[in-house]
Amino acid sequence: MKKKGWKELPEGCFIPGVPTSQDLKTGSWRTSKPVWDPNKCTSCFLCWVYCPDNAIILKDVGGDPKVSGINYDYCKGCGICADVCPPKVKAIHMEREEL
Repeated sequence: MKKKGWKELPEGCFIPGVPTSQDLKTGSWRTSKPVWDPNKCTSCFLCWVYCPDNAIILKDVGGDPKVSGINYDYCKGCGICADVCPPKVKAIHMEREEL
């Protein structure tokens, strides 16, 4: 199979086909994990927008999406979600992963 050069790739950010990251559980890679506090969370979705692993779980509550947790099967513990969580809220913080 001949690989395509950059001129043959489709324009934009669209990646055709299903990404393989959903097939690989990569959560065992982390040394720290984000801990989410549902009582502090305002569902601003910054964690969901910035998470590179699509590990933030959203749930439909009364027709509105709400953050409902973190999928540790796919979370690699990068800490981006904790960094972008608003400082006044700080609903996500990082903790050392226990072995």
